[in-house]
Amino acid sequence: MSSTIKHRRVRVLLPLSIGDVYDYRAPASLDVEIGDFVIVPLGHREVTGVVWEEATDSALAEDRMKDIQAVLPVERLPEVSREFIDWVAQYTMQRRGRILRMAMSVPEALYPKAPRTGYRFTGEMPDKITAARKRVLDIAMEGGTQTASDLAAIAGVSTSVVKGLAEKGALEAVDLPSEAPIPSADWQHAAFELSPAQAEAADILISDVEQNAFAVSLLDGVTGSGKTEVYFEAIAACLKAGRQALVLLPEIALTAQWLARFEERFGARPVEWHSDLGQSERRRNWRAVIEGRADIVVGARSALFLPFKNIGLIVVDEEHEASFKQDEGVPYNARDMAVVRGKIGGFPVVLASATPSLESLMNAQTGKYKHLKLASRYGGAALPDVKVVDLKQHPPGSQRWISEPLRLAVEETLAQGQQVMLFLNRRGYAPLTLCDTCGHRLQCPNCSAWLVEHRLKNRLQCHHCGYTTNLPTSCSECGVEDSFKACGPGVERLSEEAEILFPGRKVAMMTSDTVSSPRAAAEFVGAMERGEIEILIGTQMVAKGYHFPNLTLVGIIDADLGLAGGDLRAAERTYQLLSQVTGRAGRESLPGRVLLQSYLPEHPVIEAIVHQKSSDFFALEAAGRESAGMPPYGRLAALILSSVQAESVAGFAHELARRAPMGEKITVLGPAPAPLSMIRGRHRYRFLVKCTKDINIQSVIGKWLKGRKVPNNIRLQIDIDPYNFM
Repeated sequence: MSSTIKHRRVRVLLPLSIGDVYDYRAPASLDVEIGDFVIVPLGHREVTGVVWEEATDSALAEDRMKDIQAVLPVERLPEVSREFIDWVAQYTMQRRGRILRMAMSVPEALYPKAPRTGYRFTGEMPDKITAARKRVLDIAMEGGTQTASDLAAIAGVSTSVVKGLAEKGALEAVDLPSEAPIPSADWQHAAFELSPAQAEAADILISDVEQNAFAVSLLDGVTGSGKTEVYFEAIAACLKAGRQALVLLPEIALTAQWLARFEERFGARPVEWHSDLGQSERRRNWRAVIEGRADIVVGARSALFLPFKNIGLIVVDEEHEASFKQDEGVPYNARDMAVVRGKIGGFPVVLASATPSLESLMNAQTGKYKHLKLASRYGGAALPDVKVVDLKQHPPGSQRWISEPLRLAVEETLAQGQQVMLFLNRRGYAPLTLCDTCGHRLQCPNCSAWLVEHRLKNRLQCHHCGYTTNLPTSCSECGVEDSFKACGPGVERLSEEAEILFPGRKVAMMTSDTVSSPRAAAEFVGAMERGEIEILIGTQMVAKGYHFPNLTLVGIIDADLGLAGGDLRAAERTYQLLSQVTGRAGRESLPGRVLLQSYLPEHPVIEAIVHQKSSDFFALEAAGRESAGMPPYGRLAALILSSVQAESVAGFAHELARRAPMGEKITVLGPAPAPLSMIRGRHRYRFLVKCTKDINIQSVIGKWLKGRKVPNNIRLQIDIDPYNFM
């Protein structure tokens, strides 16, 4: 009789790269709801997943069904989060489980943390007082309630001393919260005084937040115009309405000044989400987000997949930044997915930049986005004076990279007690090391890329796979010893030159090699603000968001770097980067100036920077893209095939090519060896699918690949809307 009973069936999505949803029975003994985090059996193991939907149409036989084993003690994954995961999976052509894994990135957060035990002084002294006991009691009398490990660490004793005092009645055990509390931001704390232009833009954003309906605004303001203060007011309105807000920043390690401004405005630090957090802090913050206790989150692109309970606003700062595009794992653009998240959730999204992406500008110009402009710097500060140094007329000389006009400008600025920034977007000492005798170049054994010398670490490094090695003593090709020489400049070599040209001056480098955490970034910023650095040398890390009042001269060593190559967005990215760098000069009362060293002073990018005519550059760039049918006027998708076996991947690539889709509105380029034909020991081939905007590119690719089994030794990566063409 029992075999005829029909149990409730549900589908559970597991955070796995293969498979999709699996059908399970929901036992009557468990209160199972859609969105619950549950433990289910899968083969011979137990896996944690999310109840995704009812399985009323399940065809699985009753005797083959397995039961959900437990419902975890955590808030349900919100419905909008589940919709967002479904949408991203469909758009990126990835398994839903891979997207869910990004939302479930802290498995231990699914379980409540055990409460901690603290100890405090009772007022009673033990019969016997040792030196160790006295140190513990002295601290307990002054410091209130602390855990045994904290008391022991401060006193320099073992925890047994603390527990021994508790047994003697000198200390008493007290229950403490399981983890540190989440700070609460105060929307009324200390509003900044806004200029009329700022206030006008802020009012529009506040109105959008108050209406709690989907809208996208492009906050387009020159460097130093106060965009941050404007969107802070939108955040304040979101807080006032009792909803959560998310701010996405391109590189979280660079936010020391941003965090200080946030705390000044709201009286507390936001909840952070980035790779530099410890596991316990990640656990606390994830749980605070899903429970609604984290009112404002600032994070890197992965923060977009946090399970917000009641989100009412997303801000994407520096929305043009290419680092919002993830290439590894699940390829997605956090800027674009933030807009989708806002549409699904029905709340406003703000995209902020001094140099907006062409895609966002087009959406603003066609009325899809609101376009809020801040055309002048806050407080009356003037934009810097920008001039180009033609390197054909002012060559720096052999093995030198600072021209005479730039050298004189640096000396003049330093003599006035002001700071200088020298910018070169190239890490390490030199981008290429070759044998001076036979010309042999040192290449990574795992990638088709040259090794970069990092002289500070006395190592050669591959910037693609991380491989490192010592500089060889002799050439492997010709056998000559001590014949290797550095070719071209990196920031380490530029720093060496600056120390020679400006002896006695305080020179410091800021790159991802020297500043690798928010704490290190904060220390660096403090040193600049205190005047402990006179010449700051850096890569693109120094270009974003920093405000140094005494920095009045920026020297761009190689303004042409980045203009060459086959990258669709090379000119746009170079323009944006150079604009951001020039924006570091003269941000307060002291006038700023910028010198760009270039062999191509007539190039449209260089001319647009010098004349500060962004509209001219973007009009020219848009015309070129439109005539070629490239984004944002057309659509692209990349298919990347890779394998440790070169013949296998080449053969499968050509097999796919024979079935490639064809049509008046569709072009398939390739297969061709990728520009970086090998990375991490895997040989790579690429296809590029190009079509008009009215074509569903995912459908085209899906039909192309349907029924084609990818061999086990080959990996296929689909990248919709690629940014990386290497």
